[in-house]
Amino acid sequence: MKLAVHETGTGPRTAVLLHGIMSDHRAWHRVTRELVEQGFRVIALDLAGHGSSPRSRRYSPAAWADDVIETLKPILSRRPDVIMGHSLGALVASMVADRLAPRAAVYVDPAFAFPRGVRGVVMKLIFAIAPRPRRAALVRWNPKWSAADVDIELATLRDWDKRTVLGLASTRLLAPPARLTAPSLVILAEKSLLITDAVAAGLRRLGMTVEIVPGTGHAVFRDEHARFMEVVERWLGTAVPVAGR
Repeated sequence: MKLAVHETGTGPRTAVLLHGIMSDHRAWHRVTRELVEQGFRVIALDLAGHGSSPRSRRYSPAAWADDVIETLKPILSRRPDVIMGHSLGALVASMVADRLAPRAAVYVDPAFAFPRGVRGVVMKLIFAIAPRPRRAALVRWNPKWSAADVDIELATLRDWDKRTVLGLASTRLLAPPARLTAPSLVILAEKSLLITDAVAAGLRRLGMTVEIVPGTGHAVFRDEHARFMEVVERWLGTAVPVAGR
């Protein structure tokens, strides 16, 4: 399936951005702007069932990854310099990275695991039956978000196909990469919803750099944008220097 593509900038380096569930490319608006200023051509996609992309009869992480590959191949002349994903988008990005071999990968509070027991059951129920939140609830749950981010979240929720949650019904599919295909940075919320200390330790053993941004929830880049970008820029400068291409 061909996805909606939102391209910004004409720089010599290419960054591919994949959003989380219930969201779309608009969530990356500040990240996109700063990457363009740093000389990136930014390609932000709307996953199937989100934003301007088509709806699918069946959703799954593998299908989302196939869609991303199908969409990117005609518009990339070489492997991307960076692929960045948040939550579900990070899981999909890891699967895409295994096939496209980007020069670097950044995974933001990735869906590489899911809580077990009562907590996991409650989270599934919230996703499955909870109504779309209103503005007051979003502001209360995300006190660090800008007004623009609240507006964007409301808009993306209106465009979101709630059936996408069925693609995550089996949490066995939420797993970290089996191998390291590119230098990889994992940026975690201070209290990650998905990644326990044990899972984070496993990612480090795999060879990933794991950083925690204090004072953040699941949407790290919205809660502490400046700190998030500082971590990304510092790591990219070491892992994928411009002159190294």
